[in-house]
Amino acid sequence: MLKKLFIIFGLFWLNTNQHLPAKNKYEIRATWLTTLGGMDWPSYKAQSASGISRQQKELCSQLDQIKATGLNTVLFQTRLRGDVIYPSRIEPFSESLTGYEGKRPGYDPLQFAVEECHKRGLEIHAWIVTIPIGNQRQVRLLGKESVTRKKPQICKLYKDSWYLDPGNPQTDDYLAHIVKEIVGNYDIDGVHFDYIRYPEHCTTFPDRDTFDKYGKHQDKAQWRRNNITRIVRRLYHETKQLKPWVKVSSSPVGKYRDTRRYTSRGWNAYEIVYQDAQAWLKEGIHDVLFPMMYFQGNNFYPFALDWMEHKYGRWVVPGLGIYFLHPKEQDWPVTEIIRQIHFTRDTGLDGQAYFRNWFLLSNLKGLTDRLKNDFYRTPAAVPPMTWQDSIPPTAPSNPQFVSLRKGVKLRWNAPRTNEKLFYRIYASNSYPVDINQAENLIEIRTDATEYTFTPEYIWQEKAYWSVTAVDRFGNESIPLEMNLPIFEILKQEGTKTLQKNNGYKQNIR
Repeated sequence: MLKKLFIIFGLFWLNTNQHLPAKNKYEIRATWLTTLGGMDWPSYKAQSASGISRQQKELCSQLDQIKATGLNTVLFQTRLRGDVIYPSRIEPFSESLTGYEGKRPGYDPLQFAVEECHKRGLEIHAWIVTIPIGNQRQVRLLGKESVTRKKPQICKLYKDSWYLDPGNPQTDDYLAHIVKEIVGNYDIDGVHFDYIRYPEHCTTFPDRDTFDKYGKHQDKAQWRRNNITRIVRRLYHETKQLKPWVKVSSSPVGKYRDTRRYTSRGWNAYEIVYQDAQAWLKEGIHDVLFPMMYFQGNNFYPFALDWMEHKYGRWVVPGLGIYFLHPKEQDWPVTEIIRQIHFTRDTGLDGQAYFRNWFLLSNLKGLTDRLKNDFYRTPAAVPPMTWQDSIPPTAPSNPQFVSLRKGVKLRWNAPRTNEKLFYRIYASNSYPVDINQAENLIEIRTDATEYTFTPEYIWQEKAYWSVTAVDRFGNESIPLEMNLPIFEILKQEGTKTLQKNNGYKQNIR
């Protein structure tokens, strides 16, 4: 009976839910952008100045499309398989950048990605593949730069692939150094741990020596879970010590364990790969989970509900397997993903993440159009991380405008503070502007203390505007109201008035 009930619930969300745009202005909307093998990026190799330019332009084009679709977070693959896409003192450059393992691409791709994401108001989280090192071919390409050569004591060969050994405490140190290098050197918004678990069905994983040394007569399955949790705890606390506003997340297996409602059919995080992910939320050593819920029907809904019921005040954002829409994969109907989006919203989960970016931007079965025109028609901001800090900054001050040949520029003064802030722009036909309404949100993030509106905004009859200051934790100030009655005049007289008033400046209230 329960199985039929969940199927009925899924159909209900598809057929009766007409409130497609988000009611709340807060919703995490993420995409996994894979750099391994250039699967999402890059298609072009950085072997010359023109190659670098094409590689950078390709990433910018993808980020433009991500923003236009209505997303706000990019999970950017930074550590791949024992190699990275930034200049590191620990691991070599990935071959995906230049075609050659260890070769420098001539620029810093991570720094470039950070700057370009922030220009577009997008958060960027450094996606770090943690435990896997790579298959035999990948390790051979790394040569003497591979961790298997530098630190063989923490590496294990299992089924023709290499892994860090979670049971060895030196693995904690190695991963902590990588995370510290990334968090310390880059203005990222989050670190995202992938494969922070044992290999699948690893009953024969060769860690007998490690267990004998460190297991202390524990149950071996629980010892393995404790190992993964120990690593997570270390990486979380060291990240927060460096930059407490950086979000810590991971992508566990999509089914935590068997629930009272449904069996996981022999595939779950807790028992099969030793991820006690709900315990990480309960202990407070994670800010976000992006469980890989690449399932249909009753393999999705009851397990998504289980995550929702065990959030412990943190965020859970289901990862949706949109690659299964592809005819060469499982050829899912797009209605399956539509139902899942409705379900995540109506059950109180914190957003959606899409695996992976190529499939998202390919508009498989019209999904991207549906997101852009229906679900994500209004922008959404990442919610504030109030468990870390809940004090809002002071509001901006001294609102001004400058009319331009094409548009109007708003200006304001930043609050007096040493902390880094960014700003949100709102507009409405009602005064004062209600900043809690998603439809009033114009721009979720701009780092500058000015913002230019092109004429199309003016013709939309948005009579009232406001600006808020937002700190790195997402806390938002009270709004600075920017009541601009001149917009009515400009709208009546058209662009000629804008040209005549070029350079004209007026203080406003």
